[in-house]
Amino acid sequence: MPPLLFLGAPPLPLCLVGRASRRARLAMASAAPGSSSSSASFDAAAFEAERLRLDAAARDGMASTAAAAEADPRAWKWVIRKRVWDALEAEGIARDPRPVHHRIPNFDGAPAAADAFLDTSQCTQSLMTQCFNYHQLGRLDVFQNSQWVKVNPDSPQKQVRFLTLSGDKKLLTPQPRLRTGFFSVLDSQMIPIGCIPEACTSVGAAKYGRPIGLDERIKVDLIVIGSVAVDPSSGARLGKGEGFAELEYGMLRYMGAIDDSTMIVTTVHDKQLVDDLPVEKLLVHDVPVDIICTPTQVIFTKTTIPKPQGIYWEKLSPEKLGQIRILRELKKRIEQETGTVLPCGPSEKLPPTAQRTRRVRRRRR
Repeated sequence: MPPLLFLGAPPLPLCLVGRASRRARLAMASAAPGSSSSSASFDAAAFEAERLRLDAAARDGMASTAAAAEADPRAWKWVIRKRVWDALEAEGIARDPRPVHHRIPNFDGAPAAADAFLDTSQCTQSLMTQCFNYHQLGRLDVFQNSQWVKVNPDSPQKQVRFLTLSGDKKLLTPQPRLRTGFFSVLDSQMIPIGCIPEACTSVGAAKYGRPIGLDERIKVDLIVIGSVAVDPSSGARLGKGEGFAELEYGMLRYMGAIDDSTMIVTTVHDKQLVDDLPVEKLLVHDVPVDIICTPTQVIFTKTTIPKPQGIYWEKLSPEKLGQIRILRELKKRIEQETGTVLPCGPSEKLPPTAQRTRRVRRRRR
């Protein structure tokens, strides 16, 4: 059955947001997240400077990996990613942070305000184009009825994070690349008045968020995920190639926070819609999407692609495992609980994202 589409809406306003860093986490370690003392002692300048440095190094490493992969005819995912990234840049759609290559790409969108008083339940067909747009993600029933929303920390989804917090919902956002921890929870009640826009940035999430662990008892109602390319006919999706969205999803499955019924939404530009993502070549851990929001349409994919059931350890390299502390913790826990040794995937060469986490830094006293 073809996907359902609602057409004609204006786009989401765009803002720069980046990834966090270990050094910045250390800068805030002396105070509890979200407290007034934490806000006062948090070194935002150091956090941002280190974030930018590590982000640049990570993207350089990804570029080298991608260049080698593209020479392999089996590396079809990288071919599609590059085509989309190139098109966004060439057609003037890409927006800061630039270049969009090796990122969840930020894209052009007019900051037109949505009609905050228009309720989709009262929409006629002629009004449907006003109802369904990025600003009106909050008008979708699946969002309106959600109390816990997991949103990725990338630039194109900043407005989604704002809608979540300003709607008095709890925002679950991953700590960047899972290097420094797991997830942070943000609640508008723990954010000072007027600071919600700041809390929607990577710096603000680190400043006001409460880190959680694997034992946290939560139930996520909706997942909003970034994408490089997505196929509206099947719901097949490609991220930027690091695999963190899949790991985050798998760990939430382990926690019991999500299940097959948890809806997955992505927000992309129309130029990121593709029709050549071969479902038969997807891997078992690839995460499909149920709903696609673009500047002109909302698409219900009616995907039949199975959602991952957890972490697929046989596909996880020892290098990747060494990169992410929370994964090592989870593996050890499962092995202790089951009395079995979990399998490990083949070795791989990781970009500097992993290598730099092995550096030992001494804190100044």
